[in-house]
Amino acid sequence: MYGRGYSVFMPSSPFHRARAFLQSPWSWRLPLLAAAALAAAFLLLAKFLPPLQPPAPAAPPAPNFLLRDQRGRRTSLDQFRGKVVLLTFLDPICRQLCPLTTQSMLDAVQRLGPAAAQKVELLGVNVNLQRLQVADVAAYSRIHALRRHWRFLTGSPAQLKKVWRAYHVYVAISPGGDVEHFSVTYVIGPHGRERAVFSTPMRYAAVGSDSAALAKAIAPLLPGPPALAAAQPPLVSLSLTEPPPAALPAAKLSYPIIEPRPDRTSAHDRLRAAPAPGRISFANAHPHLVLFFAGWLASPAVLRRHLAALGHYALSAKLHHWPSPVAVDVLPAEPSPAAARRRLASLAAGLRIPLVADSSGGLADAYQVNDLPWYALGSPSGRLLWRHDGWLSAGALSQAARAHSPDAK
Repeated sequence: MYGRGYSVFMPSSPFHRARAFLQSPWSWRLPLLAAAALAAAFLLLAKFLPPLQPPAPAAPPAPNFLLRDQRGRRTSLDQFRGKVVLLTFLDPICRQLCPLTTQSMLDAVQRLGPAAAQKVELLGVNVNLQRLQVADVAAYSRIHALRRHWRFLTGSPAQLKKVWRAYHVYVAISPGGDVEHFSVTYVIGPHGRERAVFSTPMRYAAVGSDSAALAKAIAPLLPGPPALAAAQPPLVSLSLTEPPPAALPAAKLSYPIIEPRPDRTSAHDRLRAAPAPGRISFANAHPHLVLFFAGWLASPAVLRRHLAALGHYALSAKLHHWPSPVAVDVLPAEPSPAAARRRLASLAAGLRIPLVADSSGGLADAYQVNDLPWYALGSPSGRLLWRHDGWLSAGALSQAARAHSPDAK
């Protein structure tokens, strides 16, 4: 029995220490303090660390196929592993979007430079079941100066339809017999996976921006991507119902006239010694009957015959005060501007009309050209009075000017 006023010392044990802690006020304060410190640490990290991004989905593999190119060679997609592939779908007799698509592809490769161009392959797949022969795709490649730069592939209807379905390309025949299809271009990486898909708008001046976008998509897939040139913006478009803005710059609608090539000395000396060419304005105060064409539409002899018809119209236009004619070559397909000038200078020989080159496609867009050849009649106020798709005779042109020109007499 212990007396009052005495304390007893008991040996300490882990059990006794735990029980004493649980009975103390710190048993509930310490967990709250630890949770608060942990939350503060997370908030501090969230302030300085970038947000987490969800993982990018894996690029789908590009479906393989086996077709024949414009030389009859068996060609598969898998044989170009290690290269970047631009794959598009074209009609061999198309004169609208298809030439713009192939021009964008060629320009994109040129933007990358000659070294990078060796690591890029251009492929086209036929979408016209009425033009299945190797000769059909060879003709398109020859007309557009593509024979050495790409492979245009064709095959049986069953083979082509299988490729269309694999790449989700819509193909149909219109009531008029024309082939309608999605105009798309796939960018396929060196490992055979789809990296990007582009569509082609019906705008000639968009070739520059389209090729820049293609080159930008290709460059990261190649070692040592080159610097890319900026694309030129398109011109303001004329309207069939409303006049264009008053600020439409005449300077952007002024083009040098191609001078006819003389018959003496060499072509190089003739171009070097030629005087500075005149210019022709397409501003509001200078209405014209404009023929838009391309050198690949027909042989030089056939083109001269159609241009001569426009020259015969020029005689009537001068007599009746109708808009004067101009012939415009849209997006010349020659490999260099000098080669394009030489061809156009030869074509201009003997013509009674001015001939200009629309190298950017801006003038064709301003006149809302949707096909080639294409005629457009403008007014002094900047309106488009009339347009026509396809070649016309001198008599038909005079009839159109008489019916639609406000100053016709």
